[in-house]
Amino acid sequence: MKIAYISSYPPRECGIATFNQNLLKAIGYNKNAVSEDSFVVAMNDTESLDEYEYPREVKYIIRQENQKDYIRAADYINTSLADACILEHEYGIFGGENGVYILPFIARLQKPLITIFHTILKDPNYMQLTVLREVAKHSSRIVVMSHRAVGFLTSIYGIPFEKIQLIEHGVPDLEPKTDNPVRQSLAFKGKKVLFTFGLISRNKGLETVIEALPKIVAQNPDVMYVILGTTHPGVIRNSGEEYRDSLKRLARKLNVEDNITFVNKFVSEEELHDYLTACDMYITPYLNEAQITSGTLSYAIGAGAAVISTPYWHAQELLADNRGRLFDFKDSESLANIVNELFADKNKLQQLKSNAFEYGLHLRWPTTGEVFVDVLDEAIAKFLSENEQGGKPIIDPDMMPTFSLAHIQRLTDDTGIVQHAKYGIPNLKEGYCLDDNSRALILTILAYQQNKSKVALELLPIYLSYIQYMQLEDGNFRNFLSFKREYLDEVGSEDSFGRTIWSLGYLIKNAPNNSYREFAKDLFLKSVPHFAQLKHLRGIANTMIGLSNFMKAHPYDEHIRNQFDQLATPLKDAYKANKEGHWHWFEEKMTYDNAILPLALLCHYEITKDQESMDIALESMEYLTQKTLIKGYLNPVGNDGWLYRDSGEMAIYDQQAIETMAMVLMYFKAYEITHDLVYIKQMYLSYQWFLGENSLRLPLFDYETKGCGDGLQEFGINRNQGAESTLAYWISHLIVLKALESEYQFIQSSDLTAAQKQEF
Repeated sequence: MKIAYISSYPPRECGIATFNQNLLKAIGYNKNAVSEDSFVVAMNDTESLDEYEYPREVKYIIRQENQKDYIRAADYINTSLADACILEHEYGIFGGENGVYILPFIARLQKPLITIFHTILKDPNYMQLTVLREVAKHSSRIVVMSHRAVGFLTSIYGIPFEKIQLIEHGVPDLEPKTDNPVRQSLAFKGKKVLFTFGLISRNKGLETVIEALPKIVAQNPDVMYVILGTTHPGVIRNSGEEYRDSLKRLARKLNVEDNITFVNKFVSEEELHDYLTACDMYITPYLNEAQITSGTLSYAIGAGAAVISTPYWHAQELLADNRGRLFDFKDSESLANIVNELFADKNKLQQLKSNAFEYGLHLRWPTTGEVFVDVLDEAIAKFLSENEQGGKPIIDPDMMPTFSLAHIQRLTDDTGIVQHAKYGIPNLKEGYCLDDNSRALILTILAYQQNKSKVALELLPIYLSYIQYMQLEDGNFRNFLSFKREYLDEVGSEDSFGRTIWSLGYLIKNAPNNSYREFAKDLFLKSVPHFAQLKHLRGIANTMIGLSNFMKAHPYDEHIRNQFDQLATPLKDAYKANKEGHWHWFEEKMTYDNAILPLALLCHYEITKDQESMDIALESMEYLTQKTLIKGYLNPVGNDGWLYRDSGEMAIYDQQAIETMAMVLMYFKAYEITHDLVYIKQMYLSYQWFLGENSLRLPLFDYETKGCGDGLQEFGINRNQGAESTLAYWISHLIVLKALESEYQFIQSSDLTAAQKQEF
C-alpha cells in the first residue's frame, strides 16, 4: 500500500507538519502493509518553491495561495501509484477564504481519501461550516482525536457517525533518559521547573502563568518558568516579537524576571522529550475552551509529565481520571494554588506523572500507526467497491434539497420581490426591479404546476401586479422601483422587457385560472408594438421565449407568428456574421446569460420547424458546452472579464446564477425537442453547479435560509442571497424535477432494454 500525504511538512515550523511526519513514520513501521515509496505533497506558506529544504519523501509542493498548484498536485497524485491519500486538515494551511482552495483539489482526486480534522469549531461561520462539510463529503473516512470532536461533527456539521473514526493524538515512542542533559542546563539545574512549549502567540495565555509567579515564588523561591518555542511565523510576519516582549515587560513589572527563561528555538522531538521528562510540571494556559486537539498536551501526557491546564476541550478529556489538574481560564490565583499544593505534596505530584505515563503508553506512534493502517485498508476496500458498483441514475432526486419558497417569501412584500439581500436578509434600500418580479412569476407558475403550492398561488398575483404597475401607457415597461414605490427610471432595459414578455407568455400558456390568463394577455398584447424596436440580442432572445409560449396557447395567431419570425432573423444574422474559424458564437465575445441565445432559437424551431434556427442553436450550444462543461462540471463564463474571440482566455469568476439557470433551461429544451438523453445529463450537471459541482467545489445553495449566494468568486461565495440568484436556483430545481418526470415517461415508452432503462 502506497500513500500520498497532503499537509505542511518539516522543516516548516508547524505543529501539523510535525504531526504529519510522525504519522508517515508510524504507518511506515508496518513494513508488510505499507510501501516505503509513500510520498508527501507539502503545503508551502510562501510563493517560493525553494523556501524549505524538504527531505526526499516530499515529491510535490503546493503554494498555499496558488490555485493552479492544487489542480496540478491532484493530477500528480492521480497519475501516481498511490493507493490512498491522507489529508491533514487545518483551515489555515490552505489558501482562499477558510482554506477553500482545498475543495477543488480533493474533488479532483481519484483515490480514496482519509481526512484528519485538527480543528473542529463549535460555532463555525458559514464558510467554515461549508468547507468542512465538503471535505467530509469527499472523504472515505474522517479521523478525529477526541470524543467531543465526534459529537461536534455529528450534531453541528451533520456528518454520519459511521464515517468517523476516533484515533487519539500519537506521541513519541521514547523512554526517559537516566542522564538527561536538560537537567544540567542553567534553567533547570537546582530549580523547580514549570514548563510550556509550542509556537508562541497571544492565544496561548502565557501571561496567566507569569501573573501566578509572584505567589508561587513566595513559597518556592527556586522556581523557574521555562518557555520553549519560537514565535508563530504568522505572528512574526505581522507583528514581530511584540508578544514575547510584552511578556518580558510583565515579568519585570511583577519582579519575577529572574524566574523566567525563554528558549527561543524549534527543537527535535527527542530534545522536547528531554525537556518534558526534566520539568516538574507542564502548563498549558490557553485562553478559551475552543481547542479540540492539542498536540503539545498529548506529548506532555506521553512523556509522563505532571500537567496543569485550563479546561479547554481536549484537556478536559485527556486529563480526566487524575491524569492532570485543571484551573479556570485566566485564573492565575487558582494556578498558583495548584502549583504550590503539588510542590508541597510530592506524592500527589508523582501520582499525576505515573497516571499520565501509563495512559500515554497506548498513544505511542507505533500503536497509532497500526490503527491507521486498518482505517486505510477499510477506506480502500470501500472505494473500490463503490467504483465497481456504478450505475447511478442521471438525475438523483435524493441529492436535491427539499423544495421551499421560504427565502422567496422573505424577500417578497405586498409590492413585489425585493432585488437584493444582505446575506439572507432583504435589503430594502435597493428596492425592486422588473427582471426579478418576472422571474418570480415564472417560478410561482412552475411551483403551482408541479406541487400545487398554495404559497406559490398566493405569491403569483403580487408579481403580476408589479408587472402591471411598471407598464407604461405605450406598452413598454419601467424596470426599477424604490421601496417607497417611486419610479426610478423612465424606460427599462431591453433585457428586462424581454424577461417580462417571457413571463407573461409563460403565464398565458400555464395560467392556473382564466382571470390570470386574460390579465397577462392584456399586458402582453399591449407591449407587441415594441417587439420590432428591439436591438440587443438578449432582449430579443428573452422576448422570443415568451412568444414561443404564447404561440403554444394561440397556435393560429399569424400576427404573433410573424413577430416571432422577424425576431429570429437578427439572432441568426448575428451568428452568421460573427462565426469565424473555431469561434461559433453570436457576438465577438461571450458575456452574460449566454445560453439564452441558443435557447431562443430552439424555441423558434419548436414552433416553426425552421431548420436554420435548429442548426444554429445546436452548433452554438455545442460550442458553449465545449467552453463551459469540458472539465466535467459547469464552469460558466465569468463576469470578471468574459471571453473574447481574439483572446482565448476565459474569465473564470465572477460566475453568476442566471448563467447556470439559462444552461439548465437550454439543455432541457434541447432534450424536449430531440429526446437525446445526453442533454439530460448536461442539464443535471449544470444544475449541480448550485450544489457544489463548480470550480471551487462550494455549494451556493444555502440549506438553512433556502436562498442562493449571489455568485462564485475567486476566494469563495458572494454570501448575499438576492432575488436573482435565489430565483435562478429554484427555477433550475423545478426544471430538473420536470425533466426527471419527462425522462421517466420517455424511457418507459422507448425501445431501450431493461438494463439500459435501469441505467437511466
